[in-house]
Amino acid sequence: MSTQLSSDYLLLSRGQWDKASSKADIEAAIDKFYAWYEANVAKGIFKRGSRLTVEAALVSREGIRTDGPFAEGKEVIGGYWIIVAESLQAAAAIAAQNPVLPHGLNFEIRPLESERGSAYRHTNETPAA
Repeated sequence: MSTQLSSDYLLLSRGQWDKASSKADIEAAIDKFYAWYEANVAKGIFKRGSRLTVEAALVSREGIRTDGPFAEGKEVIGGYWIIVAESLQAAAAIAAQNPVLPHGLNFEIRPLESERGSAYRHTNETPAA
């Protein structure tokens, strides 16, 4: 039995369906995804996430925009889930089993950071040098 602690990893569904895939093939892959997902929730490997709607707002110092889309098709985020794993590599191996991968979607996996943000520590928000 492993003594390594598990952590939470954010799984972002990115991209769009492959135009070469038929709707029937995509629907079958989606059905397989939900069966795979529910089995992983039952095992404690996944925490619940959600699909995202196409409606969005962008809030910045310039104000609020609702006239998206705000990203290219390849950058579209379609949903998010949480994977419970011992490492980023283990989380990626779990995501690599996702039944929708052959149909054009891809997944970004990011460790969730519990540490508070700081202007004195390098983070995602720190500008490149």
